[in-house]
Amino acid sequence: MHRWLIACSLAAAAAVALAAEQETVIRVDVNLVRVLATVKNAAGELVGSLNRDDFEILDNGAPQEIAVFERHTEQPLSVVLMVDTSGSTGKELKYEIEAVGRFLKALFAEGNPADAVALYSFNYQVTSHNHFTRNRRAIELSLKTLKSGAGTALYDAIYLAAAELEQREGRRVMVIVTDGGDTVSSKNFHGALEAAQMADAVIYPVLVMPVTNPAGRNIGGENALINLATATGGRVSFPSIGPELDTAFAGIVRDLRTQYLLGYYPRNVLPTANRFHNIEVRVRRPNLRVSARSGYYGDTEFPKAGRQER
Repeated sequence: MHRWLIACSLAAAAAVALAAEQETVIRVDVNLVRVLATVKNAAGELVGSLNRDDFEILDNGAPQEIAVFERHTEQPLSVVLMVDTSGSTGKELKYEIEAVGRFLKALFAEGNPADAVALYSFNYQVTSHNHFTRNRRAIELSLKTLKSGAGTALYDAIYLAAAELEQREGRRVMVIVTDGGDTVSSKNFHGALEAAQMADAVIYPVLVMPVTNPAGRNIGGENALINLATATGGRVSFPSIGPELDTAFAGIVRDLRTQYLLGYYPRNVLPTANRFHNIEVRVRRPNLRVSARSGYYGDTEFPKAGRQER
């Protein structure tokens, strides 16, 4: 037994010596950053025929190599549908609910069988009615129970929905049906935006405008919604009650069915003090406009991707 232990020790020592003579390589694992993008031409028409080489991505100004590319991506959709039930929506709520029902039908009619929708409403408080489901009937029944009340806790709704979205695989989207800005949230604009960006969520506000006269409109609320959409790669619709509302929802469905998925492993990225990385997505073809999120929260500094020697 004593001789056997000595032999094992000698073998182990030899193995260590041999390993020391060989090159030591450390593999650096860097998280994949995923970016959803939609592209339109000068006429506002969706462009879904671009290739990987038509895009370029910069992370804090550093060009990145696109490692993942999907055209008309079929990654499953997780959509949080958020309906404003504040007091000012009373007259329009019935028509909004009917249009939302038609939107759900169109959303589930095509696409990935794993697509799912969660329903939230918000007035002075935020209520989660349905967790992610494909049961359209269950969501429609919940929609019929919605009643208007005082207050508009929009930012709280975004913050809470983002926490649920963050656990989902695939694409993450918020569709917000509202008539104005936040009034009672404990969270502020920046807290809501950070939560959405942490969840990699794209925000599509549908701003139903009961007041079209500039003197009576909530311009501050409109600008906040525009900024939320722009920073996450979505867009704002400004329909009135009626056919325009259906057109707005149909446009969102088209966007979601014509998205590009771009992914890259950050390399040579300059450090940031607040963990926020600015993303710029460009299209090399002229007269095309790309919509994508403005950035993400990550490490303060990424090492160079690949193999590093010690």
